[in-house]
Amino acid sequence: MFLKLISCEVLARQVYYIAAFAPHVIDIELVDKGLHNDSDVLRAELQRRLDAVEPDKYGAVLLGYGLCNNSIVGLTCPHTQMVLPRAHDCITLYLGSGERYSAEFRRNPGTYWYTPDYMERGGAASDKVSLGASTTETDMDTVYQEYVEKYGQDNADYLMEVMGAWQKHYNRAAYIETQEIHLPDYSPQVQEVAARRGWTFEQMAGSLILLRDLLEGRWDAERYLTVPPGQTITPTYDGRIVGACHLE
Repeated sequence: MFLKLISCEVLARQVYYIAAFAPHVIDIELVDKGLHNDSDVLRAELQRRLDAVEPDKYGAVLLGYGLCNNSIVGLTCPHTQMVLPRAHDCITLYLGSGERYSAEFRRNPGTYWYTPDYMERGGAASDKVSLGASTTETDMDTVYQEYVEKYGQDNADYLMEVMGAWQKHYNRAAYIETQEIHLPDYSPQVQEVAARRGWTFEQMAGSLILLRDLLEGRWDAERYLTVPPGQTITPTYDGRIVGACHLE
């Protein structure tokens, strides 16, 4: 079977690794992670790529995305079924299941998530490359780096403390290490960030199972949504996360 995967670039290492051994022929397109900063922009880019899919070429178009702040809501492919994981965001894809992500969130909702791929594609400053961080926190990290350059680290730390209490919402830096493939180890950088911010550091094992089953065609309805041609993705606001409906 021929498949097409349209995926966020932060999953590049994982999806190329899986595709290399998959029983299907998979064409992969990566999308700039920076588009997550604006859901409308990301949605428009994803729809543009779906519109460009050749009719009758693929058995399915796979989406390497979670709901991602409703960025995938409204997407449709007129002639080919779409398949996507039932996930709120890519952290679920790194951890391997929604249940595990939910358990970690209940255990500690104030977590900054880090992965090797995201850090590699996020620039030199590791503070800026955490998963699940809102634009506000990213902007604050940029401000911090500017203050360090202008005033030194001690003064920058003081100024950030005076400016606001954005850090109080977070108390853990979690570094996800994919067990099935050997990737560069960026955990020391994350430990440094955690120490400077007064957070605990935790390293945990990731899993490729959700991505592997997506690319290898094991699409059970519990973990994946299959969207028939011409239908669109919609949020369900329940444990299913996403659903499909006819275009209005």
